[in-house]
Amino acid sequence: MSPVLLFILGVVFVAIGVAVSIALHEVGHLVPAKLFKVRVTKYMIGFGPTLWSRKKGETEYGFKALPLGGYVAMIGMYPPNKDDGAVRPSSTGMFQTLATEARSMAHEEVGPGDEKRVFYKLPVWKKIIIMLGGPAMNMIIGLILLAVLLMGFGVAQSTTTIADVSKCQVAAGQTVDPDSADCKLTPAAAAGLQPNDTITSFDGKAVTSWDELTSWIRASAGKDVPITVQRNGASVETTVTPVLSSRPVVGADGRAEQDANGVLKYQEVGFLGIGAQSALVPQPASAVLPMAGENIKQIAGVIFNLPARVVGVAKAAFSEEPRDPNGPISVVGVGRVAGEVAAMEQVPMQARIGTLVGLLAGLNFALAIFNLIPLLPLDGGHVAGALYEGARRQVARLRGKPDPGAFDIAKLLPATYVVAALLMAMGALLIYADIVKPVNIFG
Repeated sequence: MSPVLLFILGVVFVAIGVAVSIALHEVGHLVPAKLFKVRVTKYMIGFGPTLWSRKKGETEYGFKALPLGGYVAMIGMYPPNKDDGAVRPSSTGMFQTLATEARSMAHEEVGPGDEKRVFYKLPVWKKIIIMLGGPAMNMIIGLILLAVLLMGFGVAQSTTTIADVSKCQVAAGQTVDPDSADCKLTPAAAAGLQPNDTITSFDGKAVTSWDELTSWIRASAGKDVPITVQRNGASVETTVTPVLSSRPVVGADGRAEQDANGVLKYQEVGFLGIGAQSALVPQPASAVLPMAGENIKQIAGVIFNLPARVVGVAKAAFSEEPRDPNGPISVVGVGRVAGEVAAMEQVPMQARIGTLVGLLAGLNFALAIFNLIPLLPLDGGHVAGALYEGARRQVARLRGKPDPGAFDIAKLLPATYVVAALLMAMGALLIYADIVKPVNIFG
């Protein structure tokens, strides 16, 4: 299959995955709304002109022209004017007009018998469940996809099979011609170890993992150690003598450690001169939640610092500065990454598909966390409004005051439009940057 076709298939795979994730996000709102008897008038995927729709019961289901999200329309999202029960504004101010128009739209479809089916009359806990349904659905999708990735495809891990054998001992920062007299054979080369040898024992101990073997090699400098390998189905025994070599100190996170001045730390350890082959190793179910926690933590960190990171994207897009490979990207960027992954013919197909599944899992976690930001029009903004309403009612009850009623979240719509405009501007910037200076995640 040609790389171009593979690239297209990768983009299509992620595009369909994103569309399904958005659709299920809205189902997360739709199902609890219907369970709580709120009248849902529309369930739409996308925005803009309607391409196709069909009415089933009291709800119209359909697709819009712009596949940039979706929405569920519920009647009575905002309470009517508290003073006279009408939608007429109490002033001619622009902000008041915006709130009034929202109330009017929220009540224009309220018919006879719907008075108790409006959203704003729900108890606070029901409002929160409805609004958290979407992010919860994305979290569930992310967990399922991550479980498929870890338990089905596995994680790339070093095996006990040798990938390569270094011929010469080379100090850090130096090079040696393998055919010159200056080439001093590594212990592995001197012992006759070869690529594709599988190490089965070291110093009389059975080898079960590469990390275990590495720790034994590091502790055996200067010792003659018997080693056994499987080569072409036969067992081969030889002796190796690890030499002392200066290697960077690696922390628990897999990164080289530095001192207070930013200089790499080194240690003298035993060295053979071999590298390990990697393979996908399925993980147990117990690994899913910890891995999900790590993913969520990393994504939350990116979103928490989103303003600064977006500024960095803008600088890179309009200058010679490189893009941060760990920074935010748009749907266009995600599609490009997916296409590049799918077209990597040197990587086994199983690993490529697993990477795409992991990419969709990360996207769902990102959708869930981003929607929890307590700003309208995001789901977190509605949750914050419901929590404020509950707190206000509780305070009134403790003070012996009358129930203040539902919180008129429509008053926050001016700020909502500002946030929406900023989100659209951010999306446009990320799309532009992903076109003119895409992220290079493969180095």
